[in-house]
Amino acid sequence: MAQVPGEVDNMEGLPAPNNNPAARWESPDRGWEREQPAASTAAASLFECSRIKALADEREAVQKKTFTKWVNSHLARVGCHIGDLYVDLRDGFVLTRLLEVLSGEQLPRPTRGRMRIHSLENVDKALQFLKEQRVHLENVGSHDIVDGNHRLTLGLVWTIILRFQIQVIKIETEDNRETRSAKDALLLWCQMKTAGYPEVNIQNFTTSWRDGLAFNALIHRHRPDLVDFSKLTKSNANYNLQRAFRTAEQHLGLARLLDPEDVNMEAPDEKSIITYVVSFYHYFSKMKALAVEGKRIGKVLDQVLEVGKIIERYEELAAELLAWIHRTVGLISNQKFANSLSGVQQQLQAFTAYCTLEKPVKFQEKGNLEVLLFSIQSKLRACNRRLFVPREGCGIWDIDKAWGELEKAEHEREAALRAELIRQEKLELLAQRFDHKVAMRESWLNENQRLVSQDNFGYELPAVEAAMKKHEAIEADIAAYEERVQGVAELAQALAAEGYYDIRRVAAQRDSVLRQWALLTGLVGARRTRLEQNLALQKVFQEMVYMVDWMEEMQAQLLSRECGQHLVEADDLLQKHGLLEGDIAAQSERVEALNAAALRFSQLQGYQPCDPQVICNRVNHVHGCLAELQEQAARRRAELEASRSLWALLQELEEAESWARDKERLLEAAGGGGAAGAAGAAGTAGGAHDLSSTARLLAQHKILQGELGGRRALLQQALRCGEELVAAGGAVGPGADTVHLVGLAERAASARRRWQRLEEAAARRERRLQEARALHQFGADLDGLLDWLRDAYRLAAAGDFGHDEASSRRLARQHRALTGEVEAHRGPVSGLRRQLATLGGASGAGPLVVALQVRVVEAEQLFAEVTEVAALRRQWLRDALAVYRMFGEVHACELWIGEKEQWLLSMRVPDSLDDVEVVQHRFESLDQEMNSLMGRVLDVNHTVQELVEGGHPSSDEVRSCQDHLNSRWNRIVELVEQRKEEMSAVLLVENHVLEVAEVRAQVREKRRAVESAPRAGGALQWRLSGLEAALQALEPRQAALLEEAALLAERFPAQAARLHQGAEELGAEWGALASAAQACGEAVAAAGRLQRFLHDLDAFLDWLVRAQEAAGGSEGPLPNSLEEADALLARHAALKEEVDQREEDYARIVAASEALLAADGAELGPGLALDEWLPHLELGWHKLLGLWEARREALVQAHIYQLFLRDLRQALVVLRNQEMALSGAELPGTVESVEEALKQHRDFLTTMELSQQKMQVAVQAAEGLLRQGNIYGEQAQEAVTRLLEKCLIIHPALLHPPWEPPDLPRSSS
Repeated sequence: MAQVPGEVDNMEGLPAPNNNPAARWESPDRGWEREQPAASTAAASLFECSRIKALADEREAVQKKTFTKWVNSHLARVGCHIGDLYVDLRDGFVLTRLLEVLSGEQLPRPTRGRMRIHSLENVDKALQFLKEQRVHLENVGSHDIVDGNHRLTLGLVWTIILRFQIQVIKIETEDNRETRSAKDALLLWCQMKTAGYPEVNIQNFTTSWRDGLAFNALIHRHRPDLVDFSKLTKSNANYNLQRAFRTAEQHLGLARLLDPEDVNMEAPDEKSIITYVVSFYHYFSKMKALAVEGKRIGKVLDQVLEVGKIIERYEELAAELLAWIHRTVGLISNQKFANSLSGVQQQLQAFTAYCTLEKPVKFQEKGNLEVLLFSIQSKLRACNRRLFVPREGCGIWDIDKAWGELEKAEHEREAALRAELIRQEKLELLAQRFDHKVAMRESWLNENQRLVSQDNFGYELPAVEAAMKKHEAIEADIAAYEERVQGVAELAQALAAEGYYDIRRVAAQRDSVLRQWALLTGLVGARRTRLEQNLALQKVFQEMVYMVDWMEEMQAQLLSRECGQHLVEADDLLQKHGLLEGDIAAQSERVEALNAAALRFSQLQGYQPCDPQVICNRVNHVHGCLAELQEQAARRRAELEASRSLWALLQELEEAESWARDKERLLEAAGGGGAAGAAGAAGTAGGAHDLSSTARLLAQHKILQGELGGRRALLQQALRCGEELVAAGGAVGPGADTVHLVGLAERAASARRRWQRLEEAAARRERRLQEARALHQFGADLDGLLDWLRDAYRLAAAGDFGHDEASSRRLARQHRALTGEVEAHRGPVSGLRRQLATLGGASGAGPLVVALQVRVVEAEQLFAEVTEVAALRRQWLRDALAVYRMFGEVHACELWIGEKEQWLLSMRVPDSLDDVEVVQHRFESLDQEMNSLMGRVLDVNHTVQELVEGGHPSSDEVRSCQDHLNSRWNRIVELVEQRKEEMSAVLLVENHVLEVAEVRAQVREKRRAVESAPRAGGALQWRLSGLEAALQALEPRQAALLEEAALLAERFPAQAARLHQGAEELGAEWGALASAAQACGEAVAAAGRLQRFLHDLDAFLDWLVRAQEAAGGSEGPLPNSLEEADALLARHAALKEEVDQREEDYARIVAASEALLAADGAELGPGLALDEWLPHLELGWHKLLGLWEARREALVQAHIYQLFLRDLRQALVVLRNQEMALSGAELPGTVESVEEALKQHRDFLTTMELSQQKMQVAVQAAEGLLRQGNIYGEQAQEAVTRLLEKCLIIHPALLHPPWEPPDLPRSSS
């Protein structure tokens, strides 16, 4: 169990003590070592053990529930919860979080993982943290918590509760200021808080709480409003507990760690109750701490108020002075001065008054404040209190600092006032200069405005130009004066920049000057605009006069009536008139521009340079002159164009008639006369002797047709114009010379007739040329057909059928192409007669037509011959190609067969498996090639059969070739099958040998692995498991290989020796492996027995060490009270039962070790044998028995001594009561009171006699302790001596007691 300083002892339920003094003070020989052979005694002991075990289990269940709730109450702060205390603490996460919450410190981060090693690591971190907190953990390891050890897990949680909840409890009593710890302190606190409550007597943490009144009394003492204690009764325990637990949970926020049935029981668990009561202590201690803290604060506040009365005056004066300083600094730091010379002078006077009147008073207050602070510090030193430190900003140093800032601000204020005074004086001088300049500029501006307001320009162009020059001189003068006006603005800007106080007046004067200047510049600009408008208008009027004079000159030229006597003269007059019209058009645009410019002046808004009506009259006059000129020019153009049209028409008719006459003569000359016969038309049509000449003549005739078309349109247009002129009546224009149309109609009719004859001649010639071209084209096509048929006949009748398959195939392709062409010409040849009939019918039976008919008959005969010869040649070529193809296939097949026969005959069957696989792959390729070749052989046989059946002339030769090929094919097939059989035999044997070698290697590897495996139990067991699995997998394979070896030896006798040798080697290896497996199994069994023995030995030694520590001998802790002595005796008795139970284990371990030593002398570890461990084990066992006996003896003596002390305390209580009764007695004053006092004294004497018997028992008990040699004998002697001395002091009669005290030896003290 874990131990910490101030730990509460483990309280166990013990049987009721024996009240018989004689029985209690019997010697150990009579009491503790007496054997009870009776059966009743054994049954009682067994019942007592079972009862103790049941109580322990019940106590463990209550502790688990209580500790689980306690853990959850603290884990709720971090959002965690556990369900099973033993399980949820195993991984270390929850334990780490709990310690972090309780300690307020950060523990190392837990390791993530669910393996056991991770849990052990996390728990180790938590235990290490507890050790760092000086918590002593005894017999608690991380493996105990991870394994879920119930007892040690509860012990760990109880240790944590002690360290972080109970150990901090310290209670100081009021009488002797004695400091108690842990359980005693908590018990004392409970007694103090429940003192005065009826039926509440807290003496322990078990039975004193069963009725629930103690819990309710604690709550009522601190919170009377929550519990009505007067209504609670001791008999209703469950109700009292339920009410207390519910009130604590709902109103105090304390977790409900217990249930009523956990407390209202025969032996409540002390740890659980302590854990719950501790929560009350901490909660109410906080309340008390808050109350105490409030009282202390009240005292401090009283002292502060007392001192504050003294300090208040200082702070008030300091605050006022600082406020005045800050306010004054703010005022004098303000650099905003009056913006006038007089205002600045007044401010300077006010500053001087401040420095001489106000500041000295405040300086005196500052000195008084320093004196007041000195007096405050003196009073505080006299009271032995901490010196007063003024609050921030109110100290003397702060005042000095603020006073320094004030003086600095005063200096800056004075300097700024002086500078501002100088600046204001300068501004006054600048303002006076500005006023003078403004007056001068305003006078000049007024004079010039009056000058430019006058408009006396004149009404002629020279007068207006003179006024413009005068205005330009005025503008130059004004422009030169602009710099002076800008000087006024610059002075105003300078005053504004310096902040002159009367800047509004200055700005108004500046704006007035600038406005007058802007007005003057505006007047000058407007006058210039008016001058420019007058000047422009006078210039337009001058241009209009020039334009009217020019138009009068043009009208004189247009009055001429000359129209020309021929076409050239008419064209010349018309051209000159066009130039004249161009000038008029150009001048008309100018006139329009002048009119528009003049009209714009009449449409001006505001100023008008001239009367608009005058402008309109001049514009209308100019426009009328222009219209009259344009009308006259149009009439002149019409007359000239009519004259030109007449003369042009007459010339065109004359030219057309002349051209038609020339072309008609040419056509008659080329065609041989207009009445030539049809018989000679085709051969004599203008030199058309062949196809090329006919085509040339047709091209020339098309050119002529194009010229006719172009001339026809011109002639038609000229005729229409002549008709229009004739219809007009023969005159052109009114007032012109009359032009007579003499012979115009006759000339037009003559031209029309001439043109008609020309068109008829051209049509006749075109028809004759078309007929001639068709006949010549037919003859040329027929000649080409005859030439092709002759070439085709020559090719079809050739005797070359090829010398091999390729040449025959090429000739066959050529012949197919020729046959196709012949068939393509069949249609054209059959249509020759119809085509010739169509052409000859139009031209008649001329010599050319007859010659063509003869050639048509020749072409038809030649085409029939070509068709017949081509059919014969096609059959001959097909037969030759079949024969050549068959011979080629046979030759190729025989070449392949010969090559493979040579390879098969020279091939040697390999011995190695690799070479066999290579040859086998080659045979697979050979099979594919043979399948392909077999198809070719079948094709050759089919071809030969077709040739023989068709009656080919080389049938015998073809059949002989077929027979030779078939015979060679059969031989190669037989040879291949023979070689395959040989390869199959070698492959079977080699595969078997290879597989046998592989299995033999696996068996050998398994055997070596087993033989080389370490003899440790775990490794050997693992090797044996793997070996058994391997044997199960290899055994069927080994049997199959042996059977296969026998079959192969019988089938291939040549390989029998080799096969039998491999089978024998495999059997030998298999037997060696079986032997190794058997040895391994025996070793594993031995190692298992040794491992179990070592585990049992380790567990027993671990228990033996813990048992020796628990026994402890006489050096163990001794009890300080009777209850503690009973508990230690019960615990020591339980240890004896455990030792008796382990005696059988000890005997079994000794027997097993002797068996192992007799078998093979196995060792427990390196360098330490079992025969060396056995004496140590035996020594430890006997040491445990001796320690238990010694510890039992010490506990028995301590128990007897505690019984003696209890009786002694009772005797002392009686003596103390008697002493108090004797010391407080007063002498009676009356007879009745004397009688009453005598009666009380007699009763007191009777009581004293009874107390003497108790004292006699105590003296006899001390004598018995000394006689038995008890370790507490001397202490008992001293206690009895003090008791007797006290008795002698109380009553002198005790000097001669009826009994004699024993002769007790005196101690040196």
